[in-house]
Amino acid sequence: MSRAEVTGTGAAVVVNAGSSTLKVRVLGPAGTTHGSFDLDPWDGDANHPALADFLASVADPEVVGHRVVHGGSRFRQAVVIDDDVVAAIASLADLAPLHQPGAVAGIEAARRLLPGVPHVACFDTAFHAGMPAAASQYALPETWIRQFGLRRYGFHGLSHAYAARRAADLLGRDLAALRIVTCHLGAGASLAAVAGGDSVDTTMGFTPLEGLVMATRSGSVDPGLITWLLQRGKLGVDELATGLERSAGLAGLTGIPSGDMREVLRAADAGSEPARLALAVYVHRLRREIAAMAAAMNGLDVLVFTGGVGEHSSRVRAAAADGLKFLGVSLDPTQDGVSSDADISGPDRVRVLVITAREDIEIARQARAVVTRAS
Repeated sequence: MSRAEVTGTGAAVVVNAGSSTLKVRVLGPAGTTHGSFDLDPWDGDANHPALADFLASVADPEVVGHRVVHGGSRFRQAVVIDDDVVAAIASLADLAPLHQPGAVAGIEAARRLLPGVPHVACFDTAFHAGMPAAASQYALPETWIRQFGLRRYGFHGLSHAYAARRAADLLGRDLAALRIVTCHLGAGASLAAVAGGDSVDTTMGFTPLEGLVMATRSGSVDPGLITWLLQRGKLGVDELATGLERSAGLAGLTGIPSGDMREVLRAADAGSEPARLALAVYVHRLRREIAAMAAAMNGLDVLVFTGGVGEHSSRVRAAAADGLKFLGVSLDPTQDGVSSDADISGPDRVRVLVITAREDIEIARQARAVVTRAS
């Protein structure tokens, strides 16, 4: 924990409350971090003395921005928080049961401790809310879609939005003229096709289970396999849900409970065949989905790697790029160890970048924009 050092106006407080953690950052107008505070674990206590002390050290904050994982169909952009918004966010808990209650707790704590400051909710799903219907709709019975509000929501939108904008800045290009595939690769992982600054497709869907192979999540599987396990395998619904979310992915293939890519790579280097297979499955799905995102935009100008794995595993980046030369993707081998904002492109046409994930900057940007519009 560090005390905030912003003494003038213009500070944005960014609150990221997870299922059992709390991260708070204080950003100046230029995005510079002036203070940080983490609680792990955090039980949602709004009266935590260390949290109260930290927020009291922020002088004259302009706005407080909150990361909220799920906005459902109602929240398609960042919004100023009032009691009705808090209630609506809480009502979406069945769509994100691990994260939504934590977000509500974070909002309530910060509103209590910083009552005279506008608070803004910024949603991970909002960036994908405007996807074309062809990309957002499932081919399901219309009555189901209407009754349950079924659609592909997509996630990691704050990270994808920041990565696309930062890519254009690094290249000195107009974001509106670029076709970008952003790869947010961490314990959770997703891709987005960003055309002209807008998300036109993504790999996650109604839940964060769809798409890529992840640390402990399965990614996409045949829905017929799910019904078979329920009907013929006699698995219970809770058992199946827990298995797909927490015991599948790299963890399921390797037996490494965390599914941490670093551990998987070490095991593969030590000769583990399950780890080698897991890497092959991971990379195969990653390459396939990058190509699919490019197809959604009729081409590719920029490929971005971000998130813990995307930033720090040059081996995963190289393995993915190795199968994408037909798209014009190659890497500069002299840039193998790069892990922060940099161009690692080879001689081919597509620019390949590594960008540090900074959802906090995107949250602060959106929160300031909402307050400016409202004033």
